[in-house]
Amino acid sequence: MNNFNDINQLVRKNIQALTPYQSARRIGGKGDVWLNANEFPTAPNFELTEQCLNRYPQAQPEQVINRYADYAGVEAEQLIVSRGADEAIELLMRAFCEPSQDSIIYCPPTYGMYLVSAQTLGINYKAIAQTPDWQLDLTAIKQNLDSVKLVYVCSPNNPTGNLLNPDDIKALLAMTVGKALVIVDEAYIEFSLENSLVSWLATYPHLVILRTLSKAFALAGLRCGFTIANKPVIDALQKVIAPYPLASPVADIAATALSHENLAVMKLHVVNLNSQKARFTSELNKLDVVECVYPSSANYILVKFNDPQVFKYCWDQGIILRDQNKQPGLTNMIRITIGTQAQCDAVINALINFKRQGDN
Repeated sequence: MNNFNDINQLVRKNIQALTPYQSARRIGGKGDVWLNANEFPTAPNFELTEQCLNRYPQAQPEQVINRYADYAGVEAEQLIVSRGADEAIELLMRAFCEPSQDSIIYCPPTYGMYLVSAQTLGINYKAIAQTPDWQLDLTAIKQNLDSVKLVYVCSPNNPTGNLLNPDDIKALLAMTVGKALVIVDEAYIEFSLENSLVSWLATYPHLVILRTLSKAFALAGLRCGFTIANKPVIDALQKVIAPYPLASPVADIAATALSHENLAVMKLHVVNLNSQKARFTSELNKLDVVECVYPSSANYILVKFNDPQVFKYCWDQGIILRDQNKQPGLTNMIRITIGTQAQCDAVINALINFKRQGDN
């Protein structure tokens, strides 16, 4: 009998070489101020309304689908709900891309799971860097569309916070007709909802939009996301999604969060958070250590500092932010989630103390 101890030899070669996505929780940290994961700063209070854990959940919970369709202004047949938008990113690849044959395009600096999902599934990928002002490089994208089935873009973009130029997205949709789907990740769209592209679905059959309850709805721990697309896309995703993607308690709370009453609460929270973002930005701009605070249409801001030690100093003070230094073009930049007034004040005070320490 063989004594087989090296389990790693059984692992697929692309997984052996894979660096997993470095989520905020995977990176860790110890502190009292957590502003590194773009979470809403306060927790909602929901209670379960049903006790049916002895039964499997609905494959696509009807109340969740209908309420989100009503909220988004689409038909129920244009929706599929999944375990966060992260699962939706991967479902699209599983449904539309042949491993080792088809490719995706993603446009860094942007959300890391587009790349990690492609690497995990053995799908080819092309990184088309954004322009210096963080917009799409349409010329480079057009030159690289061979073998591409999916183009992932994020607006508002994570981590930069800016919206993509809608005319550029229209140009991207025009050049991909009959070739590829264009997936617009709108995870943060509630903070600038007037810029959503959902109304474009009637014009562009190959447009796909990703949404989530993790950000403005303050339900990151729930893991509930949505893909909005025309029916043929949704039908394809239905073939590859897990039989029961949403646990019954998740569906229960999601439906409650999507009630008219709680939608009104969410919208008020967005107004308040955007006001907090404006105040925080103003305070940061007064600090000598801050080189630039970039405009943001999301619940975080990207800040460029003139000293590379700022991130470590804040980390050591128990203020956990998100270092972007390794992203292309983001040297000395840190992404900071908008927190409570007390949390934002803690960041400002730490930066003032950092400057004083440097002056001594």
